Amino acid sequence: MASSDLGAELYCAVCLDTYTDPVSLRCGHNFCRVCIVSALDTQERDEVYSCPECRAEYQERPLLEKNRKLCNIVESFLSSQPEQKETKVFCTYCLESPVPAVKTCLQCETSMCQDHLSAHNKSVDHVLIDPTSSLDHRICQVHKQRLEYHCCEDDAYICVYCFAIGSHKGHQVESLDEAMNTKKKGLREQLEKLSSKAGETETSVRCLQDHKRKVQETAADVTERVTVLFKDLRKQLEDLETRVLGEISRQEEDISLDISDLIQELDTQRDDLTRKMRHIEELCDMTDPLTVLQCQESDFDDLGKVDVATTKGGDGKNYDEGLMTVKLHTALSEIFTGARKGFNTVEAADLSLDINTASNNVTVSGDLKSASWEQVHLSRQEVPERFTSYCQVLSTTVFCKGQHYWEVEVSRCSFWMVGMAYASMPRKGMESKVGRNKKSWCLNKVDRCLVSIHDSLSTLLCPQSPVCRIGVYLDYEAGRLSFYQLCDPIRHLHTFTSTFTEPLHAAFVVWKDGWIKIKS
Repeated sequence: MASSDLGAELYCAVCLDTYTDPVSLRCGHNFCRVCIVSALDTQERDEVYSCPECRAEYQERPLLEKNRKLCNIVESFLSSQPEQKETKVFCTYCLESPVPAVKTCLQCETSMCQDHLSAHNKSVDHVLIDPTSSLDHRICQVHKQRLEYHCCEDDAYICVYCFAIGSHKGHQVESLDEAMNTKKKGLREQLEKLSSKAGETETSVRCLQDHKRKVQETAADVTERVTVLFKDLRKQLEDLETRVLGEISRQEEDISLDISDLIQELDTQRDDLTRKMRHIEELCDMTDPLTVLQCQESDFDDLGKVDVATTKGGDGKNYDEGLMTVKLHTALSEIFTGARKGFNTVEAADLSLDINTASNNVTVSGDLKSASWEQVHLSRQEVPERFTSYCQVLSTTVFCKGQHYWEVEVSRCSFWMVGMAYASMPRKGMESKVGRNKKSWCLNKVDRCLVSIHDSLSTLLCPQSPVCRIGVYLDYEAGRLSFYQLCDPIRHLHTFTSTFTEPLHAAFVVWKDGWIKIKS
């Protein structure tokens, strides 16, 4: 293949220049590493990745594999082509027809083609470098001699006269070869560190990509489950709506039919009564005594078969709204109970406070759901479970497995702590405070600050609004304890991750008019 044809094959389709650190995609196309990384970064915003050359699409960001063979080809090509064209250095000895030089001799200060270089190498052992037409940077500007030494004290490159009689006389010096070897050693060490760091970075990238893929898979799974759940809920609610509306219509039709029958009977009775009244009026208007007296009073005794007084309310038949309410409530409860089981939702835990653990400055409500700070010492009975150094209390409820959720209402401006702790945590001393040991985890509210604390290590949290109600979620086996701000929308505050080794109790601290209330 001609040199120009080979060069055309070594161009990156992105930058249209010769490959630099070429890498390959799975589709087989190659690009400069910097070029393809930049292209993928741009595509990441649209969450669609594709090859810039063939447009082959990838579901996730593709891994980049270094094309070592292509890299060697590019290096070989560049070493034989560009430098001669760029430097345009010709052989010093080829006077009749200029021939490109392949090396320059520092001692002879001449450039040579391949033929003259072969003859030169047989006679002397000089330092050769890539062809160059300028050797000024290799000559001492003071003594006009070739630079041969490195001054360690001044970090300068000097000639033999600088060292013998010049400004660097008496300084510690080394030959350029020694200086070069020392620098190369440092460069190799740096290269090893960078290679190790590059490997670690590549591993981290792959781990993050794996994590991203798992998150996407989990999100897709949850999305599918939620979609199926709500589709089923809509179907069940539509069926329930049809049944309830049908029951309402049936009740209305039955009651209306009964009332219609009563209305028809009353209409008949009313017509009969009207006829009898008209006959009586005629008798009252007669002047013939015998005709009036001969009229039978029994003809007017039957005032109708239907009792008018009992039909004013539709014979006591009314729409049974209570029945509809009971049926609707029962059906909805069954639907949402089934939905919770199908989606593994967690019902709220029923927490109660353990008054035997409450310090003597903590008041516990009669229903064991609230705790507040009390300035007056309560002088409770001394028991081993009671906290004595801080105003705190644990729950009687114990969690040793499974997933659990509960909600806590907290005072807005005072001091409080909400968290969890092992029963084995200390009950007195500095380490007995919730969050200040390895056996407890909590959120701590102090003035306007909210922090998470475990083993005395704290992290500042920045909620967007005052925290008044907290949701606590515990997944014991997964080792996750999460806190959420119950506002609109609900916001995640913090998650502790740990390996729980003992049963856990809900833990609360109140101070300076602070209070907490467990919500059922």
